[in-house]
Amino acid sequence: MFRKIPLVVAALACLSIASCSHVPTAAPVAETALPGPKLILISIDGFRADYLKEGITPNLQALADGGASAAMRPSFPSLTFPNHYALVTGLRPDHHGIVNNTMRDPQKPGVTFKLSNKEAVADEFWWDDGKPLWETAQAQGVKVATMFWPGSDAAIHGVRPTYWLPYNEQLSSADRVKQVLDWVDLPAGDRPGAITLYYSDVDHQGHDFGPGSPEVDAALRDVDASIGQLVDGLKARGLFGKVNLVIVADHGMAKHNPERFIRLADILPADSYDLVTGGQVAGLNPKPGYEVEVDKALIETKHDYMQCWHKAKIPARFHYGHHRRVPEITCLAAVGGYIVSPSSDNWMPKPQGGSHGYDPAAPEMQALFIANGPAIRRGVKLAPFDNVDVYSLETKLLGIKGEPNDGKLGPLKPALY
Repeated sequence: MFRKIPLVVAALACLSIASCSHVPTAAPVAETALPGPKLILISIDGFRADYLKEGITPNLQALADGGASAAMRPSFPSLTFPNHYALVTGLRPDHHGIVNNTMRDPQKPGVTFKLSNKEAVADEFWWDDGKPLWETAQAQGVKVATMFWPGSDAAIHGVRPTYWLPYNEQLSSADRVKQVLDWVDLPAGDRPGAITLYYSDVDHQGHDFGPGSPEVDAALRDVDASIGQLVDGLKARGLFGKVNLVIVADHGMAKHNPERFIRLADILPADSYDLVTGGQVAGLNPKPGYEVEVDKALIETKHDYMQCWHKAKIPARFHYGHHRRVPEITCLAAVGGYIVSPSSDNWMPKPQGGSHGYDPAAPEMQALFIANGPAIRRGVKLAPFDNVDVYSLETKLLGIKGEPNDGKLGPLKPALY
């Protein structure tokens, strides 16, 4: 997703950049020190809500039992970047502008935003329709540290988190937690009031091997052990139970069903459309003169495992289709399906793997939510809610005024004292 720079290298590089003086460390705080951060927001990418029931994540289960938990609905499309930005802005992707992991913008011709385009990912242009939590918090005097949260590589509205690191997928879970605890250990005047932490391996293994696989189970155990390391670190500092932990996922994961794979090459001539993105949710623009042909093939023709709409006709429940970055036609695969774009090597997704991006109402797309801390009641099971509601909880726990957003605190109020 981001630039892969080892932690030490990133730290040294940032010594020359005023806005990147973001990896100071200090001796552990004593139990008599001022309180730690008010909020640690943790994302476990691809952690499906029902993974918690498998009985292999005891640390997460203990936090759920001692706090509040729920199955959370992602925003459409149920992809990584759109939903991580929804979680820290309270805005739907159609409003915050990160409408897909891959997108184009008529105001920036010739550029495609995608995970492999590091320059675009770090360009504030793509993110400026939203105002992330760290920008709002810092404007109100609350320092924020981010461990790889999508968007934190960019200077959004010219602002970065007080402390941040360029994305380094190779950084171990243990080292990620060590950095978080180093931020906790900073002197009171430098200590962040909010910290974010991001894990990616559960999602990676889900894509490669599918939910229920031994590889996904191993990734679940690893991230659970890392959460245990964080809890132990907070306990050693006398801070566990004094810091609010909010643990979320951006989406779930569904096992591939090769019978539901759809080849666009079997439906449309290659020269009839401009494909922006394929996959679980595909976006394309008909080329001039081919509008009728593309409409007939995609929209007027019924497909067993795919639905397609003009952007103005996307079902209202998806809250999607008004932003200029949404292509003219959006196609959504059935759960387990995949819309395969033409390629020179006839590439196909892994039959044994998994995907997300599907209808947020699908049970397989429901995401993990756990909250635990001094502001959270014990043993609360919340009804499923939309992930844009989490932003209101974040601002409530930090004691700051949030930006106008699409969420509401109401569904989470039963969890609060």
